[in-house]
Amino acid sequence: MKAFHPESDEVDQLLLNAQLRNDLEPFVDESLDLVRLRHMPTAAENDFLASMLAWERAPVLPIAQWFDPELCLAAPDGLQDSELHKVLWDTINQLYGQHIVLDFTDHLSDRALYCLIYRDILPSSEKKIDQPKHYLHWDCLDAVHNPEDWLRYYASEQERSQWASEADWPLPPSEPAPFLRKMPRRAL
Repeated sequence: MKAFHPESDEVDQLLLNAQLRNDLEPFVDESLDLVRLRHMPTAAENDFLASMLAWERAPVLPIAQWFDPELCLAAPDGLQDSELHKVLWDTINQLYGQHIVLDFTDHLSDRALYCLIYRDILPSSEKKIDQPKHYLHWDCLDAVHNPEDWLRYYASEQERSQWASEADWPLPPSEPAPFLRKMPRRAL
């Protein structure tokens, strides 16, 4: 009979797993039972547990305070269109640097997108999760309250067909969005 000698990495993963489970103990509730952790490789389980712990420990801050110094933008009314475009793209890149991705922006003019960032995104309190793989995706279109723009510019043909079968009003025509941008991206 051959003795089992785990690899060094396996032992490290098991020790990390025990530490993560110990650190998560004060936060554990029945929601953890919904995930079948023991059916994952230990390294994947550790990634999941580490992300849970990061979520639990993350401070809730206005997004403007995620920056050092705090991100303060000029009021939209004080910017000319020519300077607003540059400030908008500087801001989009700064947000991406803090792992904030803006989704569904192509229906908004530069000024409308800047106003949304200024008025809605920067003052919004969100959990600042400090993990390299974690990105906050901010939907710049509320499909529930504005289904017409979502259907017109973003919905797939399958989504449009499904919506048409459930809705009691006609679909808007499908069109390309008027302000196509190549935004910094990260998969969900």
